[in-house]
Amino acid sequence: MNRSSEQSEMGLIVKTTARATIPLIGIFGAYIVSHGHLTPGGGFQGGATIAGAGILFLIAFGFGEMKRRYNHHLYSALEGLGGLVFLGAAMLGLSVAFFYNTLWHGGPFFNGQPGTLLSAGYLPIMNLAVGLKVFAGLVSAMVAVAAYRRWKE
Repeated sequence: MNRSSEQSEMGLIVKTTARATIPLIGIFGAYIVSHGHLTPGGGFQGGATIAGAGILFLIAFGFGEMKRRYNHHLYSALEGLGGLVFLGAAMLGLSVAFFYNTLWHGGPFFNGQPGTLLSAGYLPIMNLAVGLKVFAGLVSAMVAVAAYRRWKE
């Protein structure tokens, strides 16, 4: 075992703790994304929180394990999908104004009682799109940084 691989190996306690906390971090991030129009937070904050789970995986299990499980094409597609859904939702009300919330103003769904989960028109959809884009982008950026660092050694 060479020195660089020794430095990337984490102990059993770190790996076990990461296995236990990664799903909880993901669930908490999903909560922040889905409740972004009701509570502090939103798509960016929730996506960054979920990306924290991916970064914890990278730190705890090392670049080799991350490289085996990371699919660049999937993350690239998810990031592109997030951007397209965000722009599509922004253009829904283009006949009135850019970013006009057509679903909330008498739309067929997401126009419930204010203060409830399904009450903000397309804002939950936009939070989900931004969360997806931020999550995929941050995880991809961290994998790229780790790959570049490994490549330089």
